[in-house]
Amino acid sequence: MTNSELKEFLDSKVIQYNNTKFIESDPIQIPHQFSKKEDIEISGFLTATIAWGNRKSIINNAHRMMLLMDNSPYDFIMNHQESDLEKLTSFVHRTFNGTDFITFISGLKHIYTNYNGLEAVFAKHAESNTLQTSIHHFKHTFFEIEHLKRTEKHISDPFKNSAAKRLNMFLRWMIRQDNAGVDFGIWNTLSPSQLSCPLDVHSGNVARKLGLLSRKQNDAKALAKLDANLRNLDAKDPVKYDFALFGLGVFEKF
Repeated sequence: MTNSELKEFLDSKVIQYNNTKFIESDPIQIPHQFSKKEDIEISGFLTATIAWGNRKSIINNAHRMMLLMDNSPYDFIMNHQESDLEKLTSFVHRTFNGTDFITFISGLKHIYTNYNGLEAVFAKHAESNTLQTSIHHFKHTFFEIEHLKRTEKHISDPFKNSAAKRLNMFLRWMIRQDNAGVDFGIWNTLSPSQLSCPLDVHSGNVARKLGLLSRKQNDAKALAKLDANLRNLDAKDPVKYDFALFGLGVFEKF
């Protein structure tokens, strides 16, 4: 397959999967319940944090997270009392437990109180063609609060060779300008051209079969190579191809 044929094929798959039907079976449906910017980004961040494993389980547990915050995540984070946190202790999604959830509530309050919100923190260290440095510094800022060491594993660090799939997915949701009604594009200080593909087992396997990736591990080094190849196909909106790679892997078993 030539480069132009590959682009034509993947562009057709983007059209096929980048539409509102995608929302029905995807965790992005959680932030789509909200209209306020802060509610969208907080619900998106928390949903992305637990986005590993069975997709139905992810969605169900993300719904439960929102319910535990009275379906008003920003208001809960900024105005909760200590007694309000007790009901969070029973939450669990795989290795993310109630203690982690409470720590994340504290971390988010710290971000909104002292750093003007999630967008401002990610924008502060953004580079012209990548947000991986931003992710690294975000993790450091987020955990300035008192926390257990174990909770740190729930935010990946590209500087430790992580592909940071869940955070890259969250950033796609917030930044990508999507005319199809899936991604939100509510962070105007950052550009879709800076985004990285949420690299996981599905997108990685498809990328290898299409010659977009040769490295066997789904790590930061693989992500850098995949990003470079996707930017060659569309420099302004490289992560639109996440829809193609994910759709081919999950829905078509490509």
